[in-house]
Amino acid sequence: MLQDPRPRRPLKVLLATPRGFCAGVDRAIQIVERAIEKYGAPVYVRHEIVHNRHVVDRLKALGAVFVEELSECPTDRPVVFSAHGVPKSVPAEAKGRQMLYLDATCPLVSKVHVEAQRHFDSGREIVLIGHAGHPEVVGTMGQLPDGAVALIETVEDARAYTPKNAANVAFATQTTLSVDDTAEIVAALKERFPEISAPHKEDICYATTNRQDAVKAVASQAEVLLVLGSANSSNSVRLVEVARRSGARAAHLIDDAAGLDLAWLDGASTVGITAGASAPEDLVQGLIDRLGEAFDVTVEDVDTVLETVSFKLPRLLSA
Repeated sequence: MLQDPRPRRPLKVLLATPRGFCAGVDRAIQIVERAIEKYGAPVYVRHEIVHNRHVVDRLKALGAVFVEELSECPTDRPVVFSAHGVPKSVPAEAKGRQMLYLDATCPLVSKVHVEAQRHFDSGREIVLIGHAGHPEVVGTMGQLPDGAVALIETVEDARAYTPKNAANVAFATQTTLSVDDTAEIVAALKERFPEISAPHKEDICYATTNRQDAVKAVASQAEVLLVLGSANSSNSVRLVEVARRSGARAAHLIDDAAGLDLAWLDGASTVGITAGASAPEDLVQGLIDRLGEAFDVTVEDVDTVLETVSFKLPRLLSA
């Protein structure tokens, strides 16, 4: 085969660091893998363990069966609850059916559950900042009786919210939100309710914050930013939004290298790459390889912070 004699155009690739798997995602995936090793296939998983098509497909190949409701699971096989958390009714149903279940809820999501319960026990009216229908929001609101938590998605919602007692309100947030958007909503709530109770520590998780900060550092230097992640991944979608606000000419969310449209890079000399917290690192290398087929690529890491967080596995699987 004759090689194309034309020189390839140079393209600098800036890799946002940190990127990809966070500790909660890594733990959740390990729980499914070890459950399959210990109990054999199939192991059932209620909802996608994390929001990434590649992760889900790989675990399916190992013997995981993904379902949306516990009623779809037989009682003689283990079931894993996803990293996003579940309403209290789900483990209660599992116990009632005498099922073996493993809870892969991210510990940082569990922290939000504990805070919501604490506020409820103290008699406070609770506001949850998040996206309607997201599994994490469903799980958090499902920790308490119906009507105990008011969902706020926008600054407008915050301005319209009317509690029974303005002096006795608390707020919590979904862990995968835009840091900047959430700050605006919190500011609106604090302006209206100066005595509102805030989380002891920021609810938006360290990984979400770190990945958004890394994108801000890269977007200021890159014309185009590519985010690897699935469309139903909240933290991945937020990275695209952050990139567009932070100076990138364009930002695109793609599942993998096959989703790349080279036309996006017309006129670009620098492209940034990151991956959502549920996207595996091999997708990043696959994208770099794809770019290398079309351009003379040089790769540079843009490091913002070193992550050292890790979470323990459930006792049933830790031995």
